[in-house]
Amino acid sequence: MQAPDTVVVMGVSGTGKTTFGSLLAARLDVPYAEADDFHPPANIAKMSVGVALDDDDRRPWLDAVGAWARSRDGLGGVVSCSALKRAYRDRLRAVAPNVFFVHLAGDRSLIAARLHGRTGHFMPPDLLDSQFAALEPLGDDERGVTLSVEAEPPTLTERALGVLPGAEASRGS
Repeated sequence: MQAPDTVVVMGVSGTGKTTFGSLLAARLDVPYAEADDFHPPANIAKMSVGVALDDDDRRPWLDAVGAWARSRDGLGGVVSCSALKRAYRDRLRAVAPNVFFVHLAGDRSLIAARLHGRTGHFMPPDLLDSQFAALEPLGDDERGVTLSVEAEPPTLTERALGVLPGAEASRGS
């Protein structure tokens, strides 16, 4: 059996990266990591008061996420990480060239409604516009797939398993 690639579940806040990533990791029987856990305290403090991160804030965070993905090379793993810009994904690929991106995408109004219903997260809903402004969808030359979050998480998981390299052994589970 071939080990599945390390998957980066990307998208703006509120798309369900954590829920989907956890389900996908369970189906693949690989570890799951939440990129929010890789943020230094200064980043969390900044976002908690409604200030968007800049590229300088994101560099060490992306490097830590990339190092985790690299540590899973050949073993498989799933990590949720907004990875909104092509440059951020390039930075991840520079460290972990075999990552496969699953972009969870949805209409702004749907995502905003989800964010307003969410509790216990440091990312305030008023930063959503900055995330959509920064979002650069996957390019045709990037390894990955875009899935609409209008589908329920179990359906999204099945769709991802249908296209994910190395997931053949998990498709019938």
